[in-house]
Amino acid sequence: MNKYLFGLVTILALTIAAQADAQRSPSPDGATVSFANIEDGAVVPTTFLVQFSVSGMGIAPAGTNIENTGHHHLLIDVDELPDPNLPLPKNEHFIHYGGGQTETTLTLPEGTHTLQLVFADYIHVPHDPVVKSEPVIIMVSADAEGMEGEAAED
Repeated sequence: MNKYLFGLVTILALTIAAQADAQRSPSPDGATVSFANIEDGAVVPTTFLVQFSVSGMGIAPAGTNIENTGHHHLLIDVDELPDPNLPLPKNEHFIHYGGGQTETTLTLPEGTHTLQLVFADYIHVPHDPVVKSEPVIIMVSADAEGMEGEAAED
């Protein structure tokens, strides 16, 4: 009985994974996301403005299923991207901008941090292929000046 149950669970898991993969929204060739105002190696104050850029796709709020659109997700201090067949998690390391926002004001503790953008579809699942920025390593310092600003977050 246990072997039978294990087999059913395995088949169910593979079926769900195949369906999730089949449901990923395609991204057009050449689509990119990047940071508009921060470069790798930047030194920023503890509170700073981050601006997002997307090329080759449009921005639409979460829940809006329009082809070749999505919304930004900011990954903070994430070493490895999660399974692209599943919705991105939402926590202090995975910030969702489901309202279609293109900038935010972050406050981070002093030290070295990694930022990365992932563009995802109406249900927070990364597109196929994944549209992501290169990770950007920043140094947060209380002595740094500039880049302050205000932005909305969802």
